[in-house]
Amino acid sequence: MRTGTATLPLHDGRCPPWLFRRMASLAGAVAEAIVEEFSPATLLERLADPGWFQAFGAVLGFDWHSSGLTTVTAAALKAGLAARSRDLGVYVAGGKGAHARRTPAEIRGAAESGWLRVDPEPLVATSRLVAKVDNAAVQDGYQLYHHVFVFTAAGAWAVIQQGMPAAAGGTMARRYHWLSDRVADPVVEPHTGIVGDVAVVPEVLDLTAGASAAVRAATPRLLREVPRAEVSRGLATLRDGDWAYAVGHAIPGADVLDRLLLRLYDRPPEDFRDLLLTDGVGPKSLRALVMLAEMIYGVRAARTDPVRYSFAHGGKDGHPYPVDRTRYDQSIDVLERALERARRGQPDALAALRRLARWRTASG
Repeated sequence: MRTGTATLPLHDGRCPPWLFRRMASLAGAVAEAIVEEFSPATLLERLADPGWFQAFGAVLGFDWHSSGLTTVTAAALKAGLAARSRDLGVYVAGGKGAHARRTPAEIRGAAESGWLRVDPEPLVATSRLVAKVDNAAVQDGYQLYHHVFVFTAAGAWAVIQQGMPAAAGGTMARRYHWLSDRVADPVVEPHTGIVGDVAVVPEVLDLTAGASAAVRAATPRLLREVPRAEVSRGLATLRDGDWAYAVGHAIPGADVLDRLLLRLYDRPPEDFRDLLLTDGVGPKSLRALVMLAEMIYGVRAARTDPVRYSFAHGGKDGHPYPVDRTRYDQSIDVLERALERARRGQPDALAALRRLARWRTASG
């Protein structure tokens, strides 16, 4: 599924503690209400919807274009569900920066506590693969700095991750959404949505696109069929030529590639997914191997930006376009049902509902 265009300002890391506590309380109440009203799977589906997640952040107190909406909303959800995970059957792992790197340990911790009813290792592997796909297989000039893995006791999952521009001076982030129920193949158009500014990146190497199927097959085949010396000579030609184009992923030096090739030829990857998960295969080395596969096999990878998403509701000031009132009313109705089932004595939830109701009345 290809969805995604909107700008996401980078989070500046500032959120007053008093506000975050209230955001966490409200996020937990809304999540609990959705699980009670529908199911844990429905909460995952909502979180994997870029428009719903943006509206969720707005309910917590952000404007549609606020700095930090993704990172703080996800952190508030994690904090709000911390004491309710066992009862609700939903757990949130990961976060921004160092918290993202703790995702595997947090998944395993859920299993050790007896809460998770399935083997945690496939979830750990999925978390790693999802990050690899959006950091290396979709080369759009953004480096991941935020990875949140939301999963149920039965092993269903959703991912919300965000990248910052690799080039200096960039100010707009890009967000990637995944849902386990929608992923037929994690390296073939797996996203439920990608949100970003399509005008920022002139060319994207999208190895997950349907049009890149031949390249996904040819690249691991290259490492099984072509002698290493010939591949090394080909990569040297790329380094010497005008192949280091787009999004700042120049081809790495000979010493880096030679060490990687030794590992790859010692254990040739079975397929593209296996290649992605090989230690040392990052955006630059993968780009070099893909370009060499293109030269040798005459195939071509997709270079169209996968971002296609426009915010479902628009903005109150007309940006990126005027609010779609019918769609917004539908979203409010869903949130109203959720908030009505929030635990009594949650003034933040009720205040948010009143604010939404006033906004709808004023704009209707």
